[in-house]
Amino acid sequence: MEGGNIMTVSFYELISPVHDKNSIDKSLFEFQKNVEKFLDDKIAAVPLEEAKKLPVTLLFIKSGGVESEFLKIYKELKPPYILLTSEAHNSLPAAMEILSFIKQKGENGEILHGPAEYIASRLGFIKKIINAKHKINGARLGIIGKPSDWLIGSSIDYKKVKKTFGIELVNIEMAEVLNEIKNHGEIKNSQIEKYLAKGASEKESKNSMIIYDSLKNICAKYKLSGFTLRCFDLLTSIKSTGCLALSMLNDEGITAGCEGDIPALLSMFVLRALTELPSFMANPSVIDPQNNTAIFAHCTVPTSITEEYILDTHFESGIGVGVKGRFVPGECTIFKISPTLDKYFLSPAHILRSLNRENLCRTQIEVSVETGVEYFLNNPYGNHHIILNSNQVELIKEFFKIIF
Repeated sequence: MEGGNIMTVSFYELISPVHDKNSIDKSLFEFQKNVEKFLDDKIAAVPLEEAKKLPVTLLFIKSGGVESEFLKIYKELKPPYILLTSEAHNSLPAAMEILSFIKQKGENGEILHGPAEYIASRLGFIKKIINAKHKINGARLGIIGKPSDWLIGSSIDYKKVKKTFGIELVNIEMAEVLNEIKNHGEIKNSQIEKYLAKGASEKESKNSMIIYDSLKNICAKYKLSGFTLRCFDLLTSIKSTGCLALSMLNDEGITAGCEGDIPALLSMFVLRALTELPSFMANPSVIDPQNNTAIFAHCTVPTSITEEYILDTHFESGIGVGVKGRFVPGECTIFKISPTLDKYFLSPAHILRSLNRENLCRTQIEVSVETGVEYFLNNPYGNHHIILNSNQVELIKEFFKIIF
C-alpha cells in the first residue's frame, strides 16, 4: 500500500511448499475477485522486500502449513499483522496458530475471515487507517508561542508524541509570527469582500488576512502539516485575533488549533488524517447531567462545516473577528486524545441545535452525548474537545485498535 490515495491493497502471500502454488491461486481466484468487487479496489501480492515497507502487514494465508514460514519473516515485517484467510486449504487453522504466536509476543493482529463482503468492509477500514498512518508518521506540527497559561492540565511529552505517533512537534517563537505580521506587504487574498459581506469591518478583514498569510508562510517555512497558536498574545500585541485565519486554514487542509493546546491539535490532526474532514475545537461550556447534553462553544469553527455563518468580534475581548457558525442538526463525533497519549475519549453524539447566547464564544452547539456526560465532570482530558460533524466512531476505534 503506497502513500496518498491508495488504489491497490498490497499483501504478502504465504503458501506451504508442499502445495502447488498455481493450483492454490486458481482455486482462490473467485474469492479474491469477490473481495475486490465489494472493496472496489484491487488486492495484489507483493514481494517480501516491498512488504517490509508497508506500515501495516497484510498477509494472505493461502494454505495451511505456513506457520514455520511465518516464523522466518515476521521480525522483518511491521505489526500489526492482518491475516487474510479463505475457507479452503486449511487457511483459517494456520492463521489461528500464527495469531496465537503473535499475541504471545505482545504484538497486535487479527484474522480476516468470512464472506467476501465482510472482508472487503474490514479491508476498507484498514485502507483508510493505513492512509492516515502515512499522513501522520513523519508529520511536523508547530507549537507557535507556547501553551496558554491556563492549560495546566494539558502538558505533553514531545518525545512520547514522536514515539507514539511519529509526529515531530516544532517549537516556534511567537515573535517570529509577529514579525511576519509586522513586515507583511500588500494583501493578495481575494476573500476580503466575502468577509465584509459576512459582517467584518474592512480593517479587521485585512488584519485577519495578514494573520492568515503570515501563518501560512510559517507553515511553508517549517514544512508544517498543522500548528497550534498561542492566539491570545495577538490581542495585546496587534489588537486583533487569529480566529478567522485559523478557520480558513482548517478549511484548506492545514490543521490549525488555538491557545497552544497540543493534545487538541493532535486530536484534530488524527481526525483529519483519518477522515479528510475539518473539525471544530471547542469548549464544553455547559453540561446537563440529567439529559446527557452539553453545549460546546468557540470562535474558530471552519466555515465549510457550518450551514451558515456570520463574522462577529472575538468573544472574550470584543475585538478582532470571531466566527459565528450555525450547524445542521444531525450526527457528530466527540473526540479527545489524553495528554498522556495512552487514552482517548470518544463518543457518538447528535447536534440538537445551534444557540445564540451572549455569554459564550460565538459558535455554540447543543449536543446530546450518547455515552453520557459523566466523563466531562469526573475525568476530562483538559477543556477543549473536538467535534466532527459526522459519525466516525467506528473508524476512529479501528485506528487505535489496529495502529496502537
